[in-house]
Amino acid sequence: MPLDISAVRAAYPALAEGFAHFDGAAGTLVPASVADAVAGTMRTAVANRTSSFEPGRRAMAIVDAARAAVADLLGAVPEGVAFGPSSTALTYTVARTLSRGWRAGDEVVLSRLEHDANVRPWVQAAAAAGATVRWAEVDTATGALDAGQYKELVTDRTRLVAVTAASNVAGTRPEVPAIAAIAHGAGALCYVDGVHATPHVPVDIAELGADFYVTSAYKWSGPHIAACAAAPATWAAMRPEKLVPSPDDVPERFEFGTLSFELLAGVTAAVDHLAGLPTLGGSPATGSRRERVLASMEAVRAYEGVLFDELVSGLAEIPGVRLVPAPEGRCPTVSFRVGDQHPARTAEALGDQGICVFAGDLYAVEFFTALGLRESGGAVRASIYHYTTGDEVGRLLEAVRRLAR
Repeated sequence: MPLDISAVRAAYPALAEGFAHFDGAAGTLVPASVADAVAGTMRTAVANRTSSFEPGRRAMAIVDAARAAVADLLGAVPEGVAFGPSSTALTYTVARTLSRGWRAGDEVVLSRLEHDANVRPWVQAAAAAGATVRWAEVDTATGALDAGQYKELVTDRTRLVAVTAASNVAGTRPEVPAIAAIAHGAGALCYVDGVHATPHVPVDIAELGADFYVTSAYKWSGPHIAACAAAPATWAAMRPEKLVPSPDDVPERFEFGTLSFELLAGVTAAVDHLAGLPTLGGSPATGSRRERVLASMEAVRAYEGVLFDELVSGLAEIPGVRLVPAPEGRCPTVSFRVGDQHPARTAEALGDQGICVFAGDLYAVEFFTALGLRESGGAVRASIYHYTTGDEVGRLLEAVRRLAR
């Protein structure tokens, strides 16, 4: 069923301020239900986790509920969901822990398409272990990442392949299942950065072949906290450096210090929000939360796809606008430059009109370096989210037309 965009937008109080938000790739607004869940937890007697008294048991229940919610979002199991302050922090934790078993001559395969959060932790961990980094290259003419090259890159010395499920700059969605299969065929693990993909498409980590899948809740209407999902047995085989008295069970051994219970309550509310996005006709969602999430995200993909086609085709028709290359089937994110104008100036000019976009290298250091655009400012990025409207797309296009004259 198509999304009821008026009802969707009514759930987000901040939209009443009138800004046109094309900044979802950097972080989304939150619905009232998420804000209420966070605030309600902070107004309630919630202690640190313990079974000795009720406020402590409430904290335990909040954590359990958040693990179950993320598992439903990703097709994971609750016992395999670890939380952290950010996807970057979680990736560093996994990289440092895995690399304790790496030796000189071992190899890690990365791609030029990645956000630096799925590059630098592995590069630094490999350097510390004496391992070698091998690179999968992006086709700079199309923005595609050819999965076939991994057949040559992955060897019997490969310990890990890290790849994004969707580029945060171009929206490119690599063939992750094919890449993961090549990694697994050589006995390597596959770490998937799902930060940009999760807000836009249904996710099933088993279908992707991801041994680890990391995602940030603030990219899908949640608060600023992140999760990494893996099989409990995968976590159990890893021994991070940690405090002696801290929990040794998985996934708790990877969660350093006291978790933010109020933010975890917001995570559960965000997944419930996604599972219940209103559709035209008002038919209530049915089935398990996992089934409802998948149905909602299919509706999101269809809705965002229509608007995104309008945005990309409109930008392509504006003289002087140059689009960063990207293949078909991408997530609804486009990056571009307007004539010789510095991308930061373009973003400021749009911001002065209440249109929110980001500009720069967008943490995609390797990608913009490969394109030859990093030193000159990167690009302007606009992304569609499920509360974006056709009128807002028209507003952005008209503003870019004026800038390009």
